[in-house]
Amino acid sequence: MDYFLPSPDCDTISKTYNGQIDSHLIQKTNDGYREILPNLPRGKGWMTEHLVQYQGVWLTPNFALKGLMWVQDHFKPRSTDICLATFPKTGTTWLKALTFATVNRTRYGFADHPLLTTVPHGCLPFLEACPNDLDGFPSPRLLSTHIPYTLLPNSMTVNQSCRFVYICRDPKDVLVSKWLFMNKLRPKELAPISLEEAFELFCQGISHYGPYWDHVLGYWKASLETPEKVLFLKYEELKEEPSVVVKRLEREKLEMGRVI
Repeated sequence: MDYFLPSPDCDTISKTYNGQIDSHLIQKTNDGYREILPNLPRGKGWMTEHLVQYQGVWLTPNFALKGLMWVQDHFKPRSTDICLATFPKTGTTWLKALTFATVNRTRYGFADHPLLTTVPHGCLPFLEACPNDLDGFPSPRLLSTHIPYTLLPNSMTVNQSCRFVYICRDPKDVLVSKWLFMNKLRPKELAPISLEEAFELFCQGISHYGPYWDHVLGYWKASLETPEKVLFLKYEELKEEPSVVVKRLEREKLEMGRVI
């Protein structure tokens, strides 16, 4: 799952890019991560032992925090980029599959369609996994992220004006789905989290990429201010009438740079 992917480290990144990234920038980000980590507020984790709060958002201390810092420091967006943004457990996998299929419906035949052999997460990479690894992808790029809109770099939200597709879901369903999912992956040495405890943590905003309502409001406000750049969808509408939502995605080809 997304936030359990290995986080990039200095040595791995240096070998991967063969010197394409300035080693001083790599070291600066890693040094910054190590410097701030011990001083960040901590809250109880759902799968890991704890989460940390950074710039008002709760993150896993390894992958999510380091991934966010890499995006803020190094990701180079393109004006043709489309980024699917979601809060965990709001329909990420489903939206990825639908969007990828819609965008590429004339590119692949049924027999050779990537979704037959690759999970949707493999077709739309997460920014947090390692942003500079995306430089070699041809345009237009289909990307995804759990990062709140307010924490994305200005190069994505203002300067380069990336396009976003966001989906929200009833918070009660998000809570239950997240609680069930996390308890399955929670290490055996950590006691399971009860639904009552999960409810309290969720209401306090202590959840991966939370608080949930701040995450939703960030993209909702952006969709009102720049509807040509942020398409706001609802999980319940997708579930009730998927064909209507897919047609809406298709119509956005003209409005979003003929990418979706």
